[in-house]
Amino acid sequence: MSSPLPHLVFTTPRKLPDARKLAGRVVVLDVAFAADGMGTPFEETTLAFIATLGSRLAAWIDHHDHQRHADFSTDERFVLASKAEHGACPEMVTPELVRKIGPVDTLVCHLDLDGLYAAAKWLLGGEEPYAGADADARAVDTRIGVPGPIAETIDRALRAHFRDEGLKHRVVRYLYSRCKDKVLWQEIVQAARAFERMAEEAKRLSGLYERRGRAVIVDAGACAKQPYDKTLLLLEGQRLADVAIVRESGNITLAAAFDSGIDFIEMLSLGGGMPTRVSIAEGRLEVALQKINK
Repeated sequence: MSSPLPHLVFTTPRKLPDARKLAGRVVVLDVAFAADGMGTPFEETTLAFIATLGSRLAAWIDHHDHQRHADFSTDERFVLASKAEHGACPEMVTPELVRKIGPVDTLVCHLDLDGLYAAAKWLLGGEEPYAGADADARAVDTRIGVPGPIAETIDRALRAHFRDEGLKHRVVRYLYSRCKDKVLWQEIVQAARAFERMAEEAKRLSGLYERRGRAVIVDAGACAKQPYDKTLLLLEGQRLADVAIVRESGNITLAAAFDSGIDFIEMLSLGGGMPTRVSIAEGRLEVALQKINK
């Protein structure tokens, strides 16, 4: 009789789950260390989570830059890399690593495609759910290259329903079926259809970008007429300038091409995260623009 699959928990670096409520041995996948410069102190967020889990933390696998990675270089449970070393997390989940860590009870993964693909790969013992899945995850996470039809559909579904936890479970289950579950696939396809309306609004908003030196900026919070896809809006902005900035809900999101050489983490002294895409308080906009245009 096979053992039950680990419990899945979807999260973000800034809002980690209550470690006391996680069952048994825990593996964390594709969850960046919290960055002090983004308003979530590392000690109060990531480090507190690690300390509470204690010996129940079986492994932490991640590929987001962070200055505190060095603190865990001698702890074999931490498999940490930079975004330049690994464009996506699933390629770090190998059969050898899964065997080394052994049975676990809970998988805590980032709630985007990259994290879900990493979770599915872990459940499959480090094997890709389909040929080319690792490359697809890399294409989606770096926005370099074109992902295949499976990843493109899943990415659109997740972006259209980013708060739908049930959809995330269905995506992982579909991948775990090695993409053979036709019922789950139809549900994912249906969810992806809502993306088209969000894409149309993003493209409309992209016509409102204003030039600020090397950057373009749009106040999407004030101008949006319906839900829009922020990733697409940022990509459209990058067609116009080196840096795209979207303002909404008291925050600004800055994005540059993955291979641009721009590092917002270093530029803005944020401490960690994705070098080419960050969200910071709106009050730091002018400082950010000064540094971008320096």
